[in-house]
Amino acid sequence: MITHKRFRQLEAILRGAGNGPLIDWAETIAKPADADAFASEAIYVIVNSGFRNSIAVPIVERCMVALKAGRSAGTEFGHEGKHKAIDAIWAARESLFSAYQGSDDQIAFLRSLPWIGPVTAWHLAKNLGGDHAKPDVHMERLARRNRTTTKKLCERLARQTGYRVATIDTVLWRACADGLLDSAKYEADGWKAAYRPKEFLAVRKEQGRGA
Repeated sequence: MITHKRFRQLEAILRGAGNGPLIDWAETIAKPADADAFASEAIYVIVNSGFRNSIAVPIVERCMVALKAGRSAGTEFGHEGKHKAIDAIWAARESLFSAYQGSDDQIAFLRSLPWIGPVTAWHLAKNLGGDHAKPDVHMERLARRNRTTTKKLCERLARQTGYRVATIDTVLWRACADGLLDSAKYEADGWKAAYRPKEFLAVRKEQGRGA
């Protein structure tokens, strides 16, 4: 089980490895101030799906430059389905932002956007300032081992820590994505088999030498 103590162990190691700003960001995610900000978050989530953040961010930046210059995102991003979705959202950003603000079910509204699915809708909602967890493959594995749901797992730890649900999600997901906690191993064999601080820190040390 991922207890309060175990969560704090993950958090401490991640902060020590330089992830403090990411964790602090999750505690203070601001809602979009305007339609451009709303659209840019949607565009980031669309691009990020299936890519590492380090790959997605430069693509998003190039797409935003193209869109603001009146060009298609396709001039910078070759994925046809995604760049068409990006162009459509940017073109309709004012009406979409207004509809989002007035929606009684914002998750359902986000799912209606092109290239936003049942998992990425939660990712986008979180990035738009909502206090949500994204039920992706890592989080669902952790939840199944704990005989609960991603939502309930994060809500329990949020109560125990005083953090937002979004912050709990960020810490657990980052721990899994970076190899500190092997989500597949955790689901199959539990905490002791999956928790890998020595391996995680060794990789970080090697990365530091190569920088």
